[in-house]
Amino acid sequence: MGSSSLLPCLLLLLATALSGEATARLVLPSHEPSSKSSQQCLDNPPDLTAAGGEGEAGQLVPDLGGLQAYVTGSRLSAYAVVIASDYYGFQAPKLRKIADQVADDGYLVVVPDLLHGDPYKDDPKNSFSEWLKTHSPVEAAEKTQVLIAALKKQGVSVVGVAGYCWGGKVAVELSKSEEIEAVVISHPALVTVDDMKEVKHPIEVLGAELDDTSPPKLVHQFEHALDQNKMIDHFVKIFPGVPHGFACRYDANDQFAVKTAEEARGDMLSWFNKYLKNQRDLPLHGS
Repeated sequence: MGSSSLLPCLLLLLATALSGEATARLVLPSHEPSSKSSQQCLDNPPDLTAAGGEGEAGQLVPDLGGLQAYVTGSRLSAYAVVIASDYYGFQAPKLRKIADQVADDGYLVVVPDLLHGDPYKDDPKNSFSEWLKTHSPVEAAEKTQVLIAALKKQGVSVVGVAGYCWGGKVAVELSKSEEIEAVVISHPALVTVDDMKEVKHPIEVLGAELDDTSPPKLVHQFEHALDQNKMIDHFVKIFPGVPHGFACRYDANDQFAVKTAEEARGDMLSWFNKYLKNQRDLPLHGS
C-alpha cells in the first residue's frame, strides 16, 4: 500500500484510540494485502461533481430535521431507511444509486449530509487527523436522531439505518438508541467490540476479507460480542476477495466487484425487509 493511501487509515485508527473510543485491539490480517486492496482507504474515490446528474431518481431537500439530504422513494411510505455515508459524503453517485435501488422496494430513503458540505479530500493542507476532529460520527448520530424524529412526524412508522465505513459508526451509535428498528453496517470504521455490547436492535455486519480497517478477526470479535446478547438478532458475513469500501466504492469495471456489491445490497435489503416490513416469511440470505 502506498504511504499516501495508508496514512489516512492509520490516522483514523490512531485518532479513535486517542479519543478513548477504541477499546478493542485491532488485529490486522496475517496475509499481505493483494493489489485489489492496496489502496483501500482512498481507492476509487467518487466523483462528487457528478452528484445530481442524470439517472438519479431522488431530489435534494435543503432542510430535513436540520440537515440537507438526498431523498428518494415514496414520501407516503411508512418504512424509511437512513443511509450514513463514508467520509466522502452524501454526494457520492454510487451511494445515491444504492439509495434509489433500496427505494425501489417501497422505502423512503434518506441520505443526509452528515459532513455538512465538507467531505474528506486528500488535501496536504488539512491532514486526515485534523479533518476527523471536526467530523465526529458520534455527533453525527445525535443530529441524525433529530432527522429521524422529523421523518416520524411526517408519518414514517419504522426506520432502519445503513452505514458505510465512517457511517458504520454513526449507525452503531443509533443502534444504541430507541429511535430505530434495524441496522446494517458495511466495512465499518471506528466501531469497537464494546460498541457491539450496547446494540439494542437487530444488526447485520458485512465485512471484507481484505479489509485492513475492520479486518475479519475484528469482525469475528464483533460477532462474539453479539452472540452474548440472546435478545438481539444479528447476522455477520465476510465477503471473500474484496477490500474495505467494497459495498459502495467498488470499481464499476470489475465484474466481481460489482457482483459482490450487489450481493451486499441484497443482504442489506433482506435484513430491512425482515425487520422493518416485518416480513418474517421472506427468504433471508439464501436460506
